[in-house]
Amino acid sequence: MHVQVVVFGGGSFGTAMACALASQKSQLNVTLLLRDPYVCKGINEQHVNTRYLKEYVLPSNVVATTSATEAIQGAQYAIHAVPVQHSRAFLKSIADILPPDVPIISVSKGLEMGTGKMMSEVIPDALGRRQPAAFLSGPSFAKEMMDLRPTGVVAASKDKKLAREMQCLFASPYLRVNITTDVTGVEICGALKNVLALAAGIVEGLDLGNNAMAALVAQGCAEIRWLAEKMGAKSATVSGLSGLGDIMLTCYGSLSRNRSVGVRLGRGDALADILASSSQVAEGVATAGVVVSLARTYRVSLPVLTAVAQVLDGALSPKEAVFEIMNLPQIEES
Repeated sequence: MHVQVVVFGGGSFGTAMACALASQKSQLNVTLLLRDPYVCKGINEQHVNTRYLKEYVLPSNVVATTSATEAIQGAQYAIHAVPVQHSRAFLKSIADILPPDVPIISVSKGLEMGTGKMMSEVIPDALGRRQPAAFLSGPSFAKEMMDLRPTGVVAASKDKKLAREMQCLFASPYLRVNITTDVTGVEICGALKNVLALAAGIVEGLDLGNNAMAALVAQGCAEIRWLAEKMGAKSATVSGLSGLGDIMLTCYGSLSRNRSVGVRLGRGDALADILASSSQVAEGVATAGVVVSLARTYRVSLPVLTAVAQVLDGALSPKEAVFEIMNLPQIEES
């Protein structure tokens, strides 16, 4: 039986997801819905995404289009890989085209600026209805997935049956998929680890050493756990693949976009210059500001994560932020 999957967005991760599915299952047809007709042409004629991961040849059962109607027609699953800050506008634009029974599998990590909402809240908001949804997250650099290196992720859904479907759809010799019903835990970890990665990058950029890096990441992990639990998440999620696993990858992995932005901030580069020089989206930059309001709403102290927001706003220099964190009261661990 042929399965049709549409992928919204053709960035690095959207492309990697399309390939992960198409290369494992020849009876699967994957359509990337893109905005750029030139990138579409490259995929359809040369089987190459000329903008992202351009050194890889894509499977022949991956095609691209700029027409939402064409992409969605006949699709049994929709993978949402549009950056969080553009997701609401995009989903509103396809609300009338996407059938209400087609599950959305969101791989976008972050919190919406202005509302502080997670993707599990943005999706029904933007579509104006409840849509079946699952959230795929975990330590998964797109490039390593394209190289068929072993990767583990988590599929989270309130609907266990849908989570199991995702497990069957994505599982391969190179991709292991755990499942959970803790959507909040998976989403909060996926969003906040990007903010922590900015902090880890700053420590690297300031060349403060491994001791400082380990102390900072441990403190950041605790802060993510405090907030996630206040929001109803399970602590097991925070210490699992989509929590600690993703935090370690993003804070220590050289391919991490958020960490790279932090390194440059630590070395004294201006945020505007850093963002202007990259075609990739570092979600942590937008999410950092949201963390400050979440800390207030849930009455939880998040010194490391909120210091990142202050550095991005220009309220503190990277050096001052680290000094403030080192001057925090010494506490009994909880």
